[in-house]
Amino acid sequence: MTDTIFHIKKTWNLQGVIRRLDQPMVMGIINTTPDSFYNESRRNGKVQLLSGVEKMVEEGVDIIDIGGYSSRPGAAEISVEEELKRVIPAVKSVVKRFPGVMLSVDTFRAEVARAAVDQGVQIINDISGGESDPDMFDTVASLKVPYILMHMRGKPHNMHQFTDYEDVVMDIINYFQEKIKKLKNLGVNDVILDPGFGFAKTLEQNYEILKKLSYFDVLNLPVLVGISRKSMIYKKLGVSAAEALNGTSVLHAMALMQGAMILRVHDVKEAKEAVLLFQEVFK
Repeated sequence: MTDTIFHIKKTWNLQGVIRRLDQPMVMGIINTTPDSFYNESRRNGKVQLLSGVEKMVEEGVDIIDIGGYSSRPGAAEISVEEELKRVIPAVKSVVKRFPGVMLSVDTFRAEVARAAVDQGVQIINDISGGESDPDMFDTVASLKVPYILMHMRGKPHNMHQFTDYEDVVMDIINYFQEKIKKLKNLGVNDVILDPGFGFAKTLEQNYEILKKLSYFDVLNLPVLVGISRKSMIYKKLGVSAAEALNGTSVLHAMALMQGAMILRVHDVKEAKEAVLLFQEVFK
């Protein structure tokens, strides 16, 4: 277990509101897509959307992450217009119904990110780390919102072809160092790191990253872990994504012990319980 649990403390500027990130947070996944890998995360239609968010809020979610573009392998590509059509009405509905909830938008497109922030989103979650849209970093800098920087090689439809690393953990750290430098030079100070579990990584590489998650402490930035119900769990256990909650909870506990500060999850209640028990043991 890392000796630096809770050592990294960050303050976020959420559109003028300063918030401390000094204990683990849970981010709930809301997909406005018809083809995300875990169908229980799909919230199509206003009623489904709001009921899903309401359940997460009741369970104590810290952040709601809204996405309109499926990143699962083999997912269909959609236009910017279609992504906006899925995301922006969802954001508007959630902001109106739950004005106090912290929102992030899961997008790699600067246009979608800007439109979402204009409607009340406070965090940009970019799976491509600025690689898919050359305007993303400048957009984040101009919007002055926290940015989740994820590691991925290739695109979702071909990322399985890019799993050849010299040292997967050190290669990701080097990647982050270069990206962080560019963001800092643009004035982006609030950065969260996501190693990108399942994105251009083999099953074995995913576990290597989790085992060495504390290595990312060298970058002095909070780390987000997104492993909820992923194939690294259900394939290892020989079950389906629908049956992977127990495995997810086990790995969430391990991620917390390695210093994870944000858990991106489908199941808020169980993740919050993992955080609570972790804090009780290590308080």
